[in-house]
Order: sequence, then C-alpha cells, then structure tokens
Amino acid sequence: MRRFVFVFVCFVALLVPAAVLAAGGEGGFDGVVRTIETRYHVKATRIPFLGLIGFISRKATNGGVSNLHVAEFEGFNAAMDGAELNRMVEEKLGPQWERMVRETTRNGATQTLIFVHPEGNRMGMFVLDADGHDLNVVQVSVDPDHLDESVDKYDHHQQHPYEAGHSD
Repeated sequence: MRRFVFVFVCFVALLVPAAVLAAGGEGGFDGVVRTIETRYHVKATRIPFLGLIGFISRKATNGGVSNLHVAEFEGFNAAMDGAELNRMVEEKLGPQWERMVRETTRNGATQTLIFVHPEGNRMGMFVLDADGHDLNVVQVSVDPDHLDESVDKYDHHQQHPYEAGHSD
C-alpha cells in the first residue's frame, strides 16, 4: 500500500506542474525560455524529473523552497544586448514581477537579471544568469521567513572585545 501511495504522489508531482506549465501559455518561465531559444537559435536543456526534485526540495526544506523550474543553455555563443534581454524578460514575465538586480558587463558576455514578485506569504524569484558560454534560467518560490531563519543559522558575527564589555 505504501508503494502505491508513493507512486501516486510521484505521478501527481510530475503531472500537476506539467499541466500548470501547459496552461501558462507563452508567458512566465516557459515564455522566457522559448523566446531565448527562438531569438538566439539555441536549445535549452531541461532537467529530467524536475517535478520530483521540486517535490523533494520542498520536503527537505520544510516548505522553504518550491515550484522549482530550471533551463540551461550550454555553448551559448550569441552576443546579447543587455537592454534587449531585460525588455524581453520583463515582457514575458509580466508586470507582476519586479526587477531587483540587473548586472551587465560592457561587452554583454556576463549578465544577471533577478526578478521577484509576492505570492501571498511566499516570494517568487526568477534568475537569469549568462556567464561566458553558459546561460541558466531558474524560477523558484521561497518562504522568506524560512529563508531568513536558514541564513541566520550561518551568520557568524565575531564580537570585538570592546563590544563584549571588556575595557582597556
């Protein structure tokens, strides 16, 4: 019985994201990926079983991370205009997304775009990173409170002796 439930859950974890993406049309993550493929004549590599990986990541992070989408373009040699790339991503993501970071080198070989948007008590994040001959596109939903707790866990502030109440 447990095996049946596990297989059913895995099936649903793969089927539901596929149905949501199919209904999403040409906007959002898939719209950005398809536009990059068309505009720059490249093909994205998708990670197999990403729906299952997303399900596992949600469980492993206690709900901190969910709805993971990844596309990778290897051997990306096309010259990119930073302003054009930014406009294209803004258009495909839609007005509900707000750009938080835009970094472009002078020659355009290295570019990073980070967009965010509220999802109730969660935050959607979209990251496009082009570096050399690789371009990666990631979209994920995160719980900011959980993320803050996770970051605080690794925050190592060393107290200066004067701050600890010691004096000369």
